[in-house]
Formats: sequence, C-alpha cells, structure tokens
Amino acid sequence: MVKGENIMSKIIVLGGCGAVGNVVVRALADHPAFEEVVIGDFNIKRAEEIAAELGNGITAVKFDGNDAASIKAAIKGCDMVMNCVGPFYKTVKTILSTVIEAGINYVDICDDVDVTLEILEWDQKAKDAGITAMIGMGNSPGATNVFARFAYDYLLDETDSVDIFHTHGGEPFEGPGVIGHRFHCMSIDIPMYLDGKIKYVKYFEPDGIALRQTFEFPIVGECPLYPYPHPEQVTMPKYMKLNRVTNKGGVLPNEYYEMTRDLCGLGMADKEPIEVNGTEVAPADFAMAYLIKRRDEILKKINFGSQKGCCTTVVKGKKAGKSQEIRFHMASESSALGEGTGLPAAMGAILMLQGKIKGPGVYPPEGCVDPNDFLALSKEMVIKGTGEKEKSSSSAIIVELIDENGKVSKMEI
Repeated sequence: MVKGENIMSKIIVLGGCGAVGNVVVRALADHPAFEEVVIGDFNIKRAEEIAAELGNGITAVKFDGNDAASIKAAIKGCDMVMNCVGPFYKTVKTILSTVIEAGINYVDICDDVDVTLEILEWDQKAKDAGITAMIGMGNSPGATNVFARFAYDYLLDETDSVDIFHTHGGEPFEGPGVIGHRFHCMSIDIPMYLDGKIKYVKYFEPDGIALRQTFEFPIVGECPLYPYPHPEQVTMPKYMKLNRVTNKGGVLPNEYYEMTRDLCGLGMADKEPIEVNGTEVAPADFAMAYLIKRRDEILKKINFGSQKGCCTTVVKGKKAGKSQEIRFHMASESSALGEGTGLPAAMGAILMLQGKIKGPGVYPPEGCVDPNDFLALSKEMVIKGTGEKEKSSSSAIIVELIDENGKVSKMEI
C-alpha cells in the first residue's frame, strides 16, 4: 500500500468481508489517501486472509455489529468509520450512535428508507460531537444522488423530475441477508415523491402495482421494474426543487425475482415460527433457503453467464426553454452489486478525508458532496486484487442527452 504524501489516516471498514465491504477495502488499499485500512468483520478468519493477501497497511479485527461494546472496541483509534453492515434497518442505529459517541467521522451505504428518516434526525447530535456522517453513499442511494445534483446544478435551468431505475444479478453468492432485505423492501410502505409531495404506496396493492414499468438498460436490456423503498425519494426534495422523485428496481434473472416476489406475497417472509411435523420453522427461513437453492439452479439452467447490472438516473427538465432529458447509466457486464456500491462508498471516504465533504452533521450525498469532486475522483479509482484485471470506475458511466425531439447524443463527464 502506498502512503499518501500529505494525508495519512486510519479507516475501519465494518463488514469488510462482505460483497460490498470487500470492494471498499480493495479500492482503499490501492489509493494513497489512507495509511491503514482495518477490515472489521465477525468472520475474523476471512478478514485476516484478505489482510494478508493485500499486504502492508491492511489489518483485521473481529467485531459484532449488534454489540455496542464490540463496535466501540473495534473503532478505537480510527479516524474514520465506513459501515457496510446490513441489513441497515437492524444495525445502523447501534453502529452510528456508537460512532457519534466516539467522535469519529462516518460514511455508510444505508439503503433502507425507514431507518434513514430516523438517523437524519440525529443531525444535531452529530454537530454537537463535531463529526460528519454521510449516509447512503453507495450506488442507489449514493451515485444516483450525486448525478441528480450534477444535472440540477450544472446541466439544466429547471429540473422537474428524477427517476432512478436499477437491476443486477448473477453475483457469485447471494445470502439470506440479501433476500431478507428484499422481503423487507416488498413489505414496508414505499415512499414516492409525486406531484410535489410524498405519497406512500404498497408493493402488492393497486397504487404500487400501478407504478410498475419496464426500462431498457444498456448492456442488460429491457427489464421489468417495481417500486423500491430507497432514500432518494425522501432526501432529494429536501435539497432540490423537484416535482417527482421515484425509485424502481428489479433483480436478474426475472424468473428468480418473480419467485421472490410471489413467495413474499404469499406470506413466506413471516419470521414467526410455525410447527411442521414437530419442528418449529419460520416461513422466512425456509423461503430464503429455498430461494438460494433455486437461484443457483435458474442461473445454471438459463446459462446466465457472469454477473451484470445497471443503475440509471433519469433527470428531466428544461435548458434554454427547451425540454431535455439526461440519463446517467452505471452499467457493467462483468460486475454488479459489489463494485457498483463499493466504489462510490470508497470515493466518499476519500473525499471526506480530503476535507471535501460538508460537515459536521448527518447528510445524504446530495446534501454534502460536490459532484465535480466525485466525478474527478471516479476517473482514478480501481479495484485491486480480485483475481481479474484492475477495474476502473470511470468506464462504467454512460451519459445520454435526449432533446425535445427525442434525439439521443452521448455526453462526456
């Protein structure tokens, strides 16, 4: 690891062995900003293996994200905490409250809207502690917020709407935590910012069904999309004057997503155990185990190939009195959830260390990140040591301008 000439600091990546946290660790290990990167994870054996693989400047520590004392011990002596421990609706309040008490700057990838609303209320608490907490600095939320802010500040004279569409699939592994999060997103009230106000819709009810649509992504192609309870719909209107903010997503392959949706709709996300032949079984536990098994079978059956994904931010408004649509695509045919979320998170930590993030307080990305700083940094970010060629984040950003006549042109940023 190369040490920075002017900035040297110590960061701990909580959940550093996970699909996203592992990417964050590897991206930071290859950047000169941090002198030491600590992998914090309950799976200490795997954390130590990754640390040994990446070499000097990478260490490991065991911690439990549900135990405040364990968190406090793990983050002691660190200058920044990166939190990649999901599901966030279960873990983020314990972790962030401990970090604020310790007086350490903080970045996370929280994508649960319900708990986002709660921790945004901790803004004064963070100010009193003199720390900055940037929440939701991943893909969606994260890069989506920054792209929307870039269009709002620099590309359009008037901005009417921001619509976020995302899909991904084919990751080498998908655990019960990911499926549990998906069940959670289908079960809670989903906020959408429609006609200048927040409206809550239900995934399986007519108001939620009416918002379903398809979208043509680069690389991935046309995909069905469903209402998604991400934070952008509630945070963007606080920082930008807009009439609509929506978020819709899906999972590849669609056959697998539909199976997940149908099981949830049948009540199989219920965590209350029932007796089956003398044994108590929670429907959710069975459903998650079944889906993991079926997913592998489906991927093999259809010859899905390597992981892929795309997240698109569509911003509509006016420029010089004429309607204009701008589409920011983050697409990849060789990576998906890990890289798409992990790289923006790593970039958020670097920008915070460089003093380029507004603070103190608790902020979503559009409230504290200068889009120009983010885009400049994206061109130098790579993921190291994944067993493949190093990957640059800049090649994955595609920007399209669509004029009032429907003409599409590419834009460099």
